[in-house]
Amino acid sequence: MAASRQHPGRWYSGKRHSGFHAGAASARSALAVLAASALLASCSSFNYWPGTVDNGTTASIPASSPRPASPAMAYAQASSEPDMTNFSAFIRDLWPEAAARGVSRRTFDAALAGVAPDPKIIALTKKQSEFVKPVWEYLASATSAQRLERGREQTTKWRDTFATVESRFGVDRKVIAGVWGMETNFGSTMGNYYVVEALATLAHAQYRGPFFRNELVTALTILEEGHTTRDKMIGSWAGAMGQTQFMPTSFTRYAVDFTGDGRRDIWSSVPDALASTGNYLKEHGWVAGLPWGFEVKLPTGYDYRHRNGTFASFAATGVRRMDGRTMPAAGEARIFLPAGARGPAFLVTKNFDVIKRYNNSDAYALGVALLGDMIHGGAGVQAAWPLDEKPLSRDEREDLQRYLANLGFSVGEPDGRIGSQTRAAITAYQERKGLIPDGHPSQTLLTHLRREL
Repeated sequence: MAASRQHPGRWYSGKRHSGFHAGAASARSALAVLAASALLASCSSFNYWPGTVDNGTTASIPASSPRPASPAMAYAQASSEPDMTNFSAFIRDLWPEAAARGVSRRTFDAALAGVAPDPKIIALTKKQSEFVKPVWEYLASATSAQRLERGREQTTKWRDTFATVESRFGVDRKVIAGVWGMETNFGSTMGNYYVVEALATLAHAQYRGPFFRNELVTALTILEEGHTTRDKMIGSWAGAMGQTQFMPTSFTRYAVDFTGDGRRDIWSSVPDALASTGNYLKEHGWVAGLPWGFEVKLPTGYDYRHRNGTFASFAATGVRRMDGRTMPAAGEARIFLPAGARGPAFLVTKNFDVIKRYNNSDAYALGVALLGDMIHGGAGVQAAWPLDEKPLSRDEREDLQRYLANLGFSVGEPDGRIGSQTRAAITAYQERKGLIPDGHPSQTLLTHLRREL
């Protein structure tokens, strides 16, 4: 989803607002909309809840039951059942706001003709998955043989476009290809929901406060400006659109008319979609020439307290690239252990975090990076995964967070999402207890915590 950003579990639980009009929202509501808009982008973030290393964000691969997500983004469950009887009043109330944003009556009526709340979408906001798939299963799906084959076909077909986009925006073409593949399997699965109807359903339900109402009006402005048509404006149940899945607000900020035809067509134009993704990543801080990272082999007895440093400092401690190449001459990175100290190790850079601005999930970012590399001849993960490890259930992850909080570690609200704050708390606890400080939420760690309390 390209607006992630952390669009990118239940990242935000917006307050409910009734009768939200342009210019009438409180400062707090306006800031909430802006913050959420900066986070939402890719459709995948909304569509699926894969068992990822984060256990709290979504990505673009169908892996398990859809989960109320997280452009950074999972959703909070709707606070109450929506009143499905007053939808006509909701549409009437929406018109002045749309008109104030430049939407004509003709566009408004045409876009909303026949639109009605979709109960399936409301149901999707309430689905939760108790158990998650291990990160290695998620990555196997992300880099499946079918996806790699299609990716090689499409990147070859659009080779010149990729080269031009990379040159213009400074973003590695392999990563752009990885996003395209993760989001819609290279344009083959863009979703089957009419975006305006999906957004109207969520806005009418006051799901996440004013956020979806703003996205709905923005979608109407996109139709008004002629970038696409009603029949082509398809996307995910949460309104992410096109070949690289932008939320409407991210579209208005980052989409690019790369072909010069006057339209930013991320649905039908591959060049526009790829360039829009390049622009999105560039604007979120991509550093040209810096790799996202790579798999490494850590020396026996490695001191895991050395988690951050320059490439040179890691090389000096005996860390070696798994592909046998030399470390970059300059730059900083950190150790990333998606399955803990028993699994593969990576050095990742600031650009890895930029990928997460598309969807705030470590597993998603690793899937994008590996998919892009493997399409272009990379070998994929070489070290063995700890296949005997049983992932924590949602309840167990919440228990782990509560135990840490009871011991004085900062984890935020226990929600079963293992993000950076919880990982930092885990690492601090492990260091205190003389355990390997890998920040990994495991059954062994949970047992340690239960014994302590």
